[in-house]
Amino acid sequence: MRAPYIPGVKQRLRVGAVPYLVARPINYGLEDEETVEYVRDVPARLIERLRQGALDVALVSSIELFRAPGYSYLAGPVVAGQGYVASVQLFLRRPVGQLGSVLLDPSSRAAQALLAITLAPREPGAELQQVEASLDVRQAAHARDAGGWLRIGDRALVEALSDGAPPAFNPSEAWRQDTGLPFVFATWVVRPGVQLSPEQLALFRRAQTRGAAELERLAAEASQAWALPLAACRKYLLEECWYAPGAQLEPALLAFRDRAAALGLCDGALSPTAIAL
Repeated sequence: MRAPYIPGVKQRLRVGAVPYLVARPINYGLEDEETVEYVRDVPARLIERLRQGALDVALVSSIELFRAPGYSYLAGPVVAGQGYVASVQLFLRRPVGQLGSVLLDPSSRAAQALLAITLAPREPGAELQQVEASLDVRQAAHARDAGGWLRIGDRALVEALSDGAPPAFNPSEAWRQDTGLPFVFATWVVRPGVQLSPEQLALFRRAQTRGAAELERLAAEASQAWALPLAACRKYLLEECWYAPGAQLEPALLAFRDRAAALGLCDGALSPTAIAL
């Protein structure tokens, strides 16, 4: 619930963002802004808060733009990739084409939709199954004899970069091969009815500027915290992740909408409003 209106007191902008390394380059320092009430959570729960009106703006799965009417989005900093991105992986127990069933990390709806789209031409009969949030998706995949498991975020990154990592199918790499476009995992989605002032828009520009200046330090901290090679962490943040797709943003989003809608995963008639930064 929104805090009650108090005459003469400026209400803080309620902002939510994912707790993953991938988001730090565009949300850096937002939690310290005096005019922001800041929340960290996984994408699926942030979407619930957005729909309930408990958040004004949230960095969430891009598929949400096409699942409910009235949204707008910031046409500026996003979480995207131009090919392989290590933090979204379908880890394999069997080769693609022989998967049978796949278990899904419940945290990200964009990654689930992307996997459905990219697997469809490669294994049309693959069965994608949700896993309860309380279960570890890798352990569940082995217990249920699934052909693979989709994992996202920091845990996917650590699993992919650690010694003895299982083979994997990278859905954003497959998307690039199939479409020639970048894939937009997450955008700053603005709740219907929220009008952002120039001062509020400046918050997100400042966060992106701060984050861009901290990429090397963020990579070094991740390397140390997770005992991963520094070169791999730098490659992830500075090369695999793409935060400013510019003119390619809208075509990439609309291509995702159309392909997801063809599978019944979203509403293909929705065209959210872009807010220029």
